[in-house]
Amino acid sequence: MAKIVIGAWNELKVDNRGKQFFEIEDFNELVNFNEFDQGNRIKAFFGGRGFFVFDKDISVLGAISDYLKKSACESCGKCTPCRSGLRILTEKLDTICDENNYEQKIAQIRELAEHISLSSLCGLGQTATVPLLQLLDNFPDVVEKEVKSCAVVSNQPGHSYLTAPCIEECPSKVDVPRYIDYIKDGKHTHSVGVVLQKYPMAATCGRVCVRFCEMACRRTQVDDAVGIKVLKRFVADQEKYATEHWFSKDLITDPKQDDLKVAVIGAGPSGISAAYHLLLKGYRVEIFEAMTEPGGMAAVGIPEYRLPKEEILRKEISIIEDLGGKIHYDQRMGRDFALDILIDKGFKSVFLGVGAHKGKEMGVPGEENSIQGYISGVKFLLFINHYHINIGVDMDLGDKMIVVGGGNVAMDCVRSALRMGVKEVHLVYRRSRNEMPADIEEIEAAEHEGVIFHYLTHPTKVISEDGKVVGLELIKMELGKPDQNGRAKVTPVDGSEFTLETDFVVPAIGQKVDHSFISPDEGIEFNSWGLIDADEQTLQTSRRGVFAGGDAVTGPATLIEAMAQGHQAAESIDDYLTYGRPRFHPERRFQKLLKEMRELQSEDVDKPIRHLYRVKVDELDPEIRKRKFEEVEKPISLEAAYHEAGRCMRCYRVYSVVTEK
Repeated sequence: MAKIVIGAWNELKVDNRGKQFFEIEDFNELVNFNEFDQGNRIKAFFGGRGFFVFDKDISVLGAISDYLKKSACESCGKCTPCRSGLRILTEKLDTICDENNYEQKIAQIRELAEHISLSSLCGLGQTATVPLLQLLDNFPDVVEKEVKSCAVVSNQPGHSYLTAPCIEECPSKVDVPRYIDYIKDGKHTHSVGVVLQKYPMAATCGRVCVRFCEMACRRTQVDDAVGIKVLKRFVADQEKYATEHWFSKDLITDPKQDDLKVAVIGAGPSGISAAYHLLLKGYRVEIFEAMTEPGGMAAVGIPEYRLPKEEILRKEISIIEDLGGKIHYDQRMGRDFALDILIDKGFKSVFLGVGAHKGKEMGVPGEENSIQGYISGVKFLLFINHYHINIGVDMDLGDKMIVVGGGNVAMDCVRSALRMGVKEVHLVYRRSRNEMPADIEEIEAAEHEGVIFHYLTHPTKVISEDGKVVGLELIKMELGKPDQNGRAKVTPVDGSEFTLETDFVVPAIGQKVDHSFISPDEGIEFNSWGLIDADEQTLQTSRRGVFAGGDAVTGPATLIEAMAQGHQAAESIDDYLTYGRPRFHPERRFQKLLKEMRELQSEDVDKPIRHLYRVKVDELDPEIRKRKFEEVEKPISLEAAYHEAGRCMRCYRVYSVVTEK
């Protein structure tokens, strides 16, 4: 743990100067603040709520002056306090040693810093002067000593990082405030360009993202979160024709030599994202996809009413071929080729984005894949979205269906079953509604469409007759005390067994990796969860030059998380092929530091904000939409987009470190 010399963060104040070892005050949240990168010690840390100094030999006032200059560089320029005030403030700090009237100069600096904080229109200006004010309020002796001894030193070694709460919660770290700023300015091509810097599937993500960013939105402390996902869909749809002309081989400015080929296994979100970023870096990329269409679980797992495939998903994936990438369909690893064969064919690196397409069993008596009327959730969606909708294969699902599970896959199953003509659809979940991991909007949509929910209910036996499902035996559950992870335990209620008649049982309780794609002698190791064992930072597997990401590494997750891992793997592959080793990425180190000190982060809204309620997204009537696969949510208007973009509080924060070198 880095030992704090002085520090002030929110209401906390730490002063360990002159203390004995046993008196020193530290925080567990700063346990990994010793080094920024290997052999490069962190000497001080600055952020929008204060600072911590770990080395008494640094110039604190000089470091804060540098911090303010970095903040000034990030100003959008739309309000005078931030645009001009920060520049004037840094000029005063740069010349403070030249002034004889110390008290008057400090009073002017304090007044200006307070004015900038109180009158700036966005989070950047409102927080930029906080470290300075914390220093002036809590450690005036430090300031006086540096100024009067002319020890204010600028340009000390270090790094800075611009982020916002919504950015940090986004797995892909999309610059949300920036693309919303461009919407405010009517620059829709610029806006979608911000998203395309991170992944190619902007319109897809604008429809099915689970909105980690909105959960972190500080606007929730005022009224409702900004409709970040809705705005992403808006600009992606607005620019869908313009982007057709953006992507070509001409976009690649630094093509690599022809023998630097990379193989990507799987054309799902992680594989497409990895291929996209590798192509933009100039590599030759070939994708090997087991199915006859691209998209992975986005194509076969997400229903048409949430994500139109032809108009949206396939169109966005076509960017890969526009950039010069090749996609080989109906090529299953382990059946049509092996990892060693790819290496022998000259591929210098391989990315495994094979997904987790094998459904988990409930583990109850009578559960057999061979009986008619029993099918896993992931396979059920595959048959509907691929074989039924794309190919036209008929499916007889009977009149009654029971889906077991509480995640988004379970919601997709029950809502799809209604659209397939099943008259009575039940959903069984072993916990209460509050514990359901599915998106709340998906739960509400299923309720509106008439799905019958059975909470605190657990399957105990699949009942079949003559090789066909006829019912599911269930038992009621009750919530108990929280376990070590804080989640309430559930226990069966004695004597509460009952049976529901049904024609179909669909367990949608999770997915796992099908290991048949790789042979044991090819050097790919799996962990105790049955997932590919990959390094957390580089995503390199146990075999050198082979990387992995997406559901095969994380377990079943979200589209945005899979795309983020594809991007991360592309950077690691580039490092591997260029330098032979992973490079240090300062922004990732900052992200880790901020995650570790989450408990010290306070994001309270302490400035008055006018209430502006979230735009309402029109939807098809539940009685109409549950009979067809037409897209449920409708696009918002231009006026609504401007209104919603105007609700963003632009909560940018600058963080910086002073380091040893």
